[in-house]
Amino acid sequence: MSLRNRLLLAAGGIALLSLLLSGALSWILVRTLEFDNAHESLDRLVLTQRRTVVRAECFTIPSNLGVLACNPATKLAAPDVFSERLRSLTPTDGVDRLLLVDRRGVVVYDSHSGDANGKTIRLAGLRKVDGQDVPEGAFQLAGVGYIGASAGLSGLGERRDPLGASRMIFARSSAAIEKEAANQLLPRLFLAGFAALLLALVVALLLSRAFAQPLSELAAAAEDVADGNYSRRVRISGRDEIGVVGVSFNRMAEAVEKARDIQREFLANVSHELKTPLTSLIGFSQAILDGSLATPREKERAAQIINEEAQRVLRMSQELLDLARVEGGQVPINITEVDLKALLEQEIEVIRPRAGERHLALELKTPERLAPLRSDPERLHQVIDNLLDNAVKYAPEGSPMRVSVENGLMNVEITVENAVGRNRPDPDRMFERFYRADPSRSSVAGGVGLGLAISRQLAAALGGRLWAELGETRLKMKLSLPTV
Repeated sequence: MSLRNRLLLAAGGIALLSLLLSGALSWILVRTLEFDNAHESLDRLVLTQRRTVVRAECFTIPSNLGVLACNPATKLAAPDVFSERLRSLTPTDGVDRLLLVDRRGVVVYDSHSGDANGKTIRLAGLRKVDGQDVPEGAFQLAGVGYIGASAGLSGLGERRDPLGASRMIFARSSAAIEKEAANQLLPRLFLAGFAALLLALVVALLLSRAFAQPLSELAAAAEDVADGNYSRRVRISGRDEIGVVGVSFNRMAEAVEKARDIQREFLANVSHELKTPLTSLIGFSQAILDGSLATPREKERAAQIINEEAQRVLRMSQELLDLARVEGGQVPINITEVDLKALLEQEIEVIRPRAGERHLALELKTPERLAPLRSDPERLHQVIDNLLDNAVKYAPEGSPMRVSVENGLMNVEITVENAVGRNRPDPDRMFERFYRADPSRSSVAGGVGLGLAISRQLAAALGGRLWAELGETRLKMKLSLPTV
């Protein structure tokens, strides 16, 4: 199912749910209002119709409409005559039932069918209408719910009423009131629901377009990147979720493009680095085969060059393999207690003969008490060896070279410092593969430019950090390792 269809379906569902909720609330409100209006209408009716009921009590109904009660001296109507007169009064508009009750609330007359006679009715509410208190409330007769309003009859009470009634009650069926409320509400509710559904669909269409357009652009851009167009970017921004996805996509595309460029540069560098030794190997081996080298000295020199270049190719292959393993997290790290001072002293002694050949003055400076260190001795040896080897190779002949250690708050920091010559290295690029400060990329000093790249990856695997700081005349390689 497409995003647009999902949004339309969701909008329809939300509209339907909203309609149901609003309909339920509207029904409660309208029903309450309708019952309140019905109560008030019954209250007014019972007050206005009370005079008619009282006049019907008389043996002869007074001709003067202003008379509110029978003359005490006159006779009352017979009960059957009074009942017949009452039946002619109902049904009144807005009244379903007329009831007469005595002082105890017992029904003595029922205009409906007489099945309420003898039942007790009590109205608990009270409403003030035109300055008069009118009892009102809800009750049930034969399982049917009613609301009613009550008014007192003549002042002489039961002694003057033919049936012994004290009060009259106008009653109305609760079901009829609910039906009227439903008749008023349902058409409006259906109309509002249709309008709400139509509005929800329009909003859903607009939202689906707003969502689908950037998502379609993202999908197209992803396909372009998959097809090799790594420079593709999307024009999606903002602080919402889609904007964040767009920014993340552009960052991912930049990273992919950069990784692709690094890969191409890496392959070009590997090809370049392999070309020189392979050319030498092919040239000198061909010279030996075709007999161009006549003297034993020439043959010995050729064999020596072939051996050196073969060692160089082997060393490059091994370093490339080491770098691939480190970057792939395939190098095992075995953390143990490390005597850092002893390890550095051993490394200095190993490198000292080579430093002596270039007349480099080696100095090791460590604090009296080093913080305890837990690391992988073999990998740490490899990192320090690369740093010392790099310093010995590229420091100017006859210059001083210093190795120092400092205790930090939660780390130890090892610094390998040496002077720099004419070709000043770039500290931000020193850890790139095949980087050399010499613009000619000469390999006279040995190495293929992978040692520092491997060392940085190993430092990260040990939980530390390796970086370079370049001053006016000195280069500092700093290795920070966490302590116990």
